[in-house]
Amino acid sequence: MTPQGKTMNQSLFQELTRYDQLVILCGHYEGIDERVLHGVTREVSLGDFVLTCGEIPALALLNGVVRLMPGTVGKEESLKLESFESGLLDYPQYTRPAEFRGWKVPDILLSGNHGAIAQWRKQQQMERTRDRRPDLWEAWLQENPGSHPSDP
Repeated sequence: MTPQGKTMNQSLFQELTRYDQLVILCGHYEGIDERVLHGVTREVSLGDFVLTCGEIPALALLNGVVRLMPGTVGKEESLKLESFESGLLDYPQYTRPAEFRGWKVPDILLSGNHGAIAQWRKQQQMERTRDRRPDLWEAWLQENPGSHPSDP
């Protein structure tokens, strides 16, 4: 784990699920002795900042990889619908009760119309990605020409 490595992302987690073992070296304060690094096959970073230790990024890496392994998540199909799997952020999540402190769950989600719900969720994913992560939105537009409205 090092701020000099490739930044963690979903595709890295997916790639690492193919290995039987992962050995993670975590430096403390100034990192790892350079002489040890000859055996390192990959350097990974949590992001463009520095922490006092590598255990926090290692935990993030392990969590991201383990949750993709069979048997970790109850409904494996749900993993395909999450942020970054389709190139878009996730749609808004709601739980019970249907109204909380005056805020209501959108009526469409209570309608029972699964097709309309799926359409609403896709629209929400597109709007959230466009508004919150323009970098992801532009990448998604490049990879999905013609499969989206020009202005969600």
